[in-house]
Amino acid sequence: MLDEFTLGIVAIFASILILIGWVPQIIQGYKTKKLEDVSKYLVTAIFGGAVLWLIYGISIDDIYIIGVNVAAMFLTMTVLMMKLKYENAFDSIRK
Repeated sequence: MLDEFTLGIVAIFASILILIGWVPQIIQGYKTKKLEDVSKYLVTAIFGGAVLWLIYGISIDDIYIIGVNVAAMFLTMTVLMMKLKYENAFDSIRK
């Protein structure tokens, strides 16, 4: 079994790996103003999962679970808001 310090390190690295994938998507979307390949249903499902994990983390008072899921909620909402904004902007141009 791992001690508390080692588990903390594992949790930090797991959090980084979970969250880092959103950063290139946000940067690419900002540069190109296109997120048509990103499913709003996937992003919404991931956000819902993060909310449930946040509730769980709060109930067991686990700072790592709470922190990563607050960050995940922020990043997924960023991607979803960008997607909706850019899709609406392009729909207006096409009309």
